[in-house]
Amino acid sequence: MARKDDITGKRAMSGNYRSHALNSTKRKFNLNLQKVTVIEDGKKKTLKVSAKTAKTLKKQGRVA
Repeated sequence: MARKDDITGKRAMSGNYRSHALNSTKRKFNLNLQKVTVIEDGKKKTLKVSAKTAKTLKKQGRVA
């Protein structure tokens, strides 16, 4: 299963490791995924969302 935010659709970004000699090798910046129970249409649903999305949902009061 892909490391993807179920609500926003955000995915991991790619970049480079950089050494002091400025050598570069590819790396991945993974999301900080959390399992969150969300109330949707009166039903509880478990979703994998990023930490920022979880914070927004909690602020909106949609987290169970």
